[in-house]
Amino acid sequence: MGHLSSYLKHFSQETFSSLHVRNYRLYYIGQIISTSGTFMQQVAQAWLVLKLTNSGPALGLATALQYLPILFLGPYGGVIADRFPKRKILYFTQSTSGVLALILGTLVATGLVRVWMVYILAFCLGMVNVFDNPTRQTFYIELVGSDNLRNAVTLYSTLVNLARIIGPAIAGALIAAVGLAPCFIINGVSYVAVVIMLSMMHANELNVTPPVPRAKGQLQEGFKYVVSTPILGSTLLMMAIIGTLTFEFQVSLPLIAQFTFNGDASSYAFLTASMGAGAAVGGIFFASRKGITPYKLVSASLLFGTAVLAGGVHAKPAALRVGNGSGWDLLDQLFLAWQQHLAVIQRSANARQGHVFLVGSFPGLHYHRRPDCGLVLPRQPAHAGAWR
Repeated sequence: MGHLSSYLKHFSQETFSSLHVRNYRLYYIGQIISTSGTFMQQVAQAWLVLKLTNSGPALGLATALQYLPILFLGPYGGVIADRFPKRKILYFTQSTSGVLALILGTLVATGLVRVWMVYILAFCLGMVNVFDNPTRQTFYIELVGSDNLRNAVTLYSTLVNLARIIGPAIAGALIAAVGLAPCFIINGVSYVAVVIMLSMMHANELNVTPPVPRAKGQLQEGFKYVVSTPILGSTLLMMAIIGTLTFEFQVSLPLIAQFTFNGDASSYAFLTASMGAGAAVGGIFFASRKGITPYKLVSASLLFGTAVLAGGVHAKPAALRVGNGSGWDLLDQLFLAWQQHLAVIQRSANARQGHVFLVGSFPGLHYHRRPDCGLVLPRQPAHAGAWR
């Protein structure tokens, strides 16, 4: 019994070590609230577009507009993250994201919403994420320092996957009970939690990296550094290929829920939450592990590919009844592997954090960045089993 108690104590200390840091703990609390709201909106926005258009291409376009700014301007977001205080950037980006969600929620609640309005707001959110994404991803080092960095990144990935359970579950219940509008409004309000937690942080406990002065060639520097560092280059190349060809769930899952299974928003929410459940379990497991090796990334990639193939073969109504999406669940740790590569980045000079992240800001290096998926999916299949 004493050995078991000692093991559990050691496991807990290793798994949750970064949560002992007050600033990170505050950030974590705010993010789990806000990220749950984000996934609520993801479910609601996809279903809103389908409700307005009943079109796969329209859903793909909405997703494309949200990520096109990252495609073209993502590199500059990394430079900005290096050049200005990260906490101040997050104040602005998180607040703006909340306002955009509230605007969409108001339009839906009043019945004034049109699909072109969703397109515009999705594009605006993408513009905000150009700066928000690299700032959040490089803020970890300021919160916990280099010693706890890998653990902080892994726990944050677990947080995202927990939010993928909580957010869609709440969204499914809300849409069934009162409609789409509350999902957007609650998401908008959830950003208040992040702003409050940022304001409660002790500035003197942050490991602030000196701002990188403006200079020519900063974008090229990031690319050159990645090319000259094999572990970074190979990881980013792998993620670019796999992310581009497989992470299309934000577009495909709502279409599968509606057209293949004749389901509703709750069905889509269930599929999204199922993926998050398995990935959250895997994230907690990996958080207790030390070291980052190419073997782990390659293994996760192969398992992920196998799971996607299995999910495609078994995309039948019976699979939904036993928990469709479970074939993708635990193996969504490819996203975790992508997050973990940031810990390798931190071995380089801190001044290059955003410079390297800008290379990883391109679509294909992020999960569910496949707006083109809607273009190859049917607008209205001839029958519910058209995808079988």
